[in-house]
Parts: sequence; structure tokens; C-alpha cells
Amino acid sequence: MTLFIPSPPISYFQIGPLTVHIYALCLITGIIVAWTMGVRRWRARGGRTESFETVLLWAIPIGIVGARFYHVMTHLGDYFGPGINPWTAFAIWQGGIAIYGAVGFGALAAWLAARRQQIAFAALADALAPAIAVGQAIGRFGNWFNQELYGWPTTLPWGLEIDPAHRVPGYEQYATFHPTFAYEAIWDLSTAGVLLWADRRFQLGRGKVFALYIALYGFGRTFTESMRLDYSYDIFGPLRFNAAMAMLICLVGIVLLLWLHRHRPGREEVVEFGAPAAEQPSGDTGTPGGADAETDPSVSTVDAGESPGATPDPESAEDPPGA
Repeated sequence: MTLFIPSPPISYFQIGPLTVHIYALCLITGIIVAWTMGVRRWRARGGRTESFETVLLWAIPIGIVGARFYHVMTHLGDYFGPGINPWTAFAIWQGGIAIYGAVGFGALAAWLAARRQQIAFAALADALAPAIAVGQAIGRFGNWFNQELYGWPTTLPWGLEIDPAHRVPGYEQYATFHPTFAYEAIWDLSTAGVLLWADRRFQLGRGKVFALYIALYGFGRTFTESMRLDYSYDIFGPLRFNAAMAMLICLVGIVLLLWLHRHRPGREEVVEFGAPAAEQPSGDTGTPGGADAETDPSVSTVDAGESPGATPDPESAEDPPGA
């Protein structure tokens, strides 16, 4: 008896008048998991939860808009033309977002927010890279529920069953296809594992973890994009536009990683430069980098009744004149 991967019988459910799309639930779950994992890594690097949340509250919604924008711009024929309602371009719950747009727009928003928060963007990107990969793996299951973005027909035991109504025109006679959603989810999780190992083993910093993520993700995406049957513009003969973009992203990641390794060695010791005074121990000088009474030799810690050789007490240290 041949076994195949069945497609879910539903892609949404009703709660009273509310329609809940499972695709959206997968995306939300991926964001929550990535957020939780990312903030833990950021705190381990010495960052504050508040600064992390501020940056992501800008990056996530702008990244989602960017993901939809990129998808629509690369699939204009699906949303604009005779007999097509152009408002469907905004129906993100029906599927259709692109990780390239999400990472590009989200990274730009995060960079701007990081500058405003006075935090090291490269360190933040490094903290988020494995979390993004895990979140992508979870989000890919939304394609499974929507029965979309599958690959070539196959009779392999792990072939994905697709209902006739969801089969790409020209392939109606086939029943099972390569489950590219599963391939990419497995690759994303493997990428996250490699990033965590490399970060721990080599103490990567200054953007190198994120550069490695870009290279690995682009490499894996090149293969899954080349297998998919959904419409995409072709360039250079049969090469899909999105596959070409994946190759370019992989190359950019490799070049960036090599450049950072040569010109930005080591790892950041300080990842935040503008922490509010309320977040610092009493006695902080308020200087960039969070220098306090225990690390700044310019701060006098000799109080009345305390000998010059006494152990400094950061709770009672006074700011130097003019701080």
C-alpha cells in the first residue's frame, strides 16, 4: 500500500460571524515563536526586552506589507486584468506573501528603529536570524492548508495529495506532487540549527550570523523555487524569477559573510548605547554603553564614613559633576 501526505480538508473555520484562516494562524504562530526565541537571544547578548519589542513592533507589520507587496508585484497577472477584482491584491488571508519582501522591508524598518533606539543593528540581526528561520518553517504549513506552492508531480511515498480544484492548470491528471512546503520547512529548521551551532562555536557577531542565514536560506530556496508549479516569470530560459532571486540572495550572503569575517572580526561587547537612565543602576553616569560606577574610574565612590579602600557601592555612588 502506497502512502502519501494528505492535504488538510479545510483551510479555514468559522467562529460565529468570524472566518479564521489557518494560513493566518500559521503565520501568527511563526511570528510568536520567532519573537520569543529572538528576545531570549537578544537578552543573552546584553540587550533589553523593551528595545527589542520597540524595533519588532515596527519591523513586523512593515515586513508583512512588504511581503505582500513583493508577491503582488511579481504576480501582477493574478490580481490585475480583465474580470479580476483588483481589491484581491489586499486579501492576504487567501495566501500569497514573499519572504524576500518580508525580510527586505522588515530589515529596513528594523534598521531605522534600531538607529532611533541607539542599539547595534548587526547584533540584533544576529540574535533574530535563527528565530526568523524557525518562524519561516512554521509559517510554511500555511501553504499546506491552502494546497498551494507545491512542486512537480511525483509518486514518491511522501508525495502530497492535492485536490482537483487546487491543481495547477495542465496538471489536472496528476494527484500527488512534491511537498515543497515540507522541504522548505525542514531546510529552515536545519538552517536554524546550523546558525545556533556556528554562533555558539565561533562566537559570531557584527552581522555574521545574519549573513550566514541569508546564504543558507537562499541556497535552499533555489531548489524549492525551481520545483514549484505556481506561476512565476521566467528569465534566462526556464529559470524562474524567484529562483534567480534566491541565487542572488545566496551570493550576497556569502560575499557579506566573507567581508564581515575579514573587516569586522569578533563580536560586539556592547549592543545598546542609549539605555534610559531608569534602566541603569543608581549611580550610572548615563554615558553611551551604560558605563556605571563600578566600571568608570572617574566616578568617586568614597562617601562620608567610608574608607578610601572600601568596596564601591553602586547603589550609593554619586554622579560626577557635570554628568
